Amino acid sequence: MALGILAGLAAGAFALGAALGDGRAPKPPKAELAVSLAPPQLVGERIVAGLRGTAVSPRLRKAILSGEIAGVVLFAANFPSRAAGRKLIAGLQAVRRPAGLRQPLLIMVDQEGGEVKRIGGAPIASAEQMGTRGAAFSREQGRLTARNLRDLGINVDLAPVLDVARPGGVIAETERGFGASAQRVVATAVPFARALQAGGVAATGKHFPGFGAATENTDFAVQRIHLSKAALRAVDEAPYRAYIGAGGKLVMLSTAIYPALSPLPAAFSPQIATGELRDRLGFEGVSITDALETVAVKSYGGPAEAGLAAVRAGADLLLYPDLSAAQSAGRALLAKLRGGKLNREKFEDSVQRVLELRGSLAGSSTR
Repeated sequence: MALGILAGLAAGAFALGAALGDGRAPKPPKAELAVSLAPPQLVGERIVAGLRGTAVSPRLRKAILSGEIAGVVLFAANFPSRAAGRKLIAGLQAVRRPAGLRQPLLIMVDQEGGEVKRIGGAPIASAEQMGTRGAAFSREQGRLTARNLRDLGINVDLAPVLDVARPGGVIAETERGFGASAQRVVATAVPFARALQAGGVAATGKHFPGFGAATENTDFAVQRIHLSKAALRAVDEAPYRAYIGAGGKLVMLSTAIYPALSPLPAAFSPQIATGELRDRLGFEGVSITDALETVAVKSYGGPAEAGLAAVRAGADLLLYPDLSAAQSAGRALLAKLRGGKLNREKFEDSVQRVLELRGSLAGSSTR
């Protein structure tokens, strides 16, 4: 069974009514949801930002009120206790959004297990342990993780890592990989993702097209993955093909460079973000960049330049841990969109995917 019954069903009662033959009036074509938005709100649906502390700042509240942000990424510092984290998330969802944008905000965390966990609780095991112990164990860890996150109001997990963990690579050394072969990753990471989404939390496969050969985290250094195109496609992209086939809702684009595919970081490369992920593998869900304020990204410019490059490459969501950086990128996108320097139709297609994802995440406030 596909993870979320397929994102295409989010087009709503139009397709459902036709299939059932129940005579219900057709809904507008799906593109009209995005077409109806004003430029500032179109731009906002491409932005995810972080926040400091455990309260919704006036600046962030204003951005949510005006529809200029699609979601929030949270870190350990936002969770001094479960109660504080739950209150913060409830406060974020309680901020009233404009008409047409009242779907739940995307509330994201990196909850992989092992060394990368933003809150206590499941998954208790690391990805490496899940990969070793098999599909049933990883599936149960996914189920428990979904329950853990939903209890707080989190609706997107920036996991699982789908990178094939090559020996000596940073993914293997930090126990973030499910296995050293594509087959092992598929056999254990995909069941984790299925269980996560069955529990109401959207999964995010990362870091496309595969980061398992990197020797350092892109948070700290520029990384070039010197694998052939054939190896990248046959090995590193294989888990993504399986994840996509299972209905995975999000894919995170790496900020490493893959010279065999493109001279640019993956998140800035049309050949990768669109050509490999969408055209070759057929992904129809939401793509999101890795953090755009890291050492690997700064060599290509500031937040605005990074955001423009990612949007032009085909990334749907831009991830900024800092709100100021996110808003800088938003202003640049807005100027280019209004000036006709960004393809409006492609922009709306990305926004539509984000809106459908938000609409699929039941159980959060839709004020």
